[in-house]
Amino acid sequence: MAYLATGNREDALDVVQDAMLKLAQRYSSHPSHEWAPLFHRIMQSRIHDWYRRSQVRNRWRSWFNNDEDGDAPEEIQTLADPSGAGPPERMAQTRAAASVEAALRKLPLRQQQAFLLRVWEGLDVADTAKAMGCSGGSVKTHYSRAVHSLRLSLEDHRP
Repeated sequence: MAYLATGNREDALDVVQDAMLKLAQRYSSHPSHEWAPLFHRIMQSRIHDWYRRSQVRNRWRSWFNNDEDGDAPEEIQTLADPSGAGPPERMAQTRAAASVEAALRKLPLRQQQAFLLRVWEGLDVADTAKAMGCSGGSVKTHYSRAVHSLRLSLEDHRP
């Protein structure tokens, strides 16, 4: 979720790490069944903070043109695929995954949050509402709109 929101692996890891640290510091004494909604609530707050900070940083970055993206690929990216899938299958999987990611990125943030919390994280409506800081009805509305938008965006990928 953090990666989809930030679009950058390192920023996403920072968001998740910060959320985990806050959860451990402030809520370790709470029952373990409360941790998932609390964590997601904290993470959503950290994502919003990241958006605010990135707006300020982007203003300054426009003044400086920094083209230092010549990093070498990570070693794991050069390993052979253990599944044995051929190039056509891998290409189809890559394109499908990219389409899903692009469709998720196009969703408004609240719809993206509701969808990811409900589908990917498996939270129920009540826990999703706690994590998002809204009512259960709002979660249902955001989730329904997200599903509808994703179906339209990904219609070409249906079997």
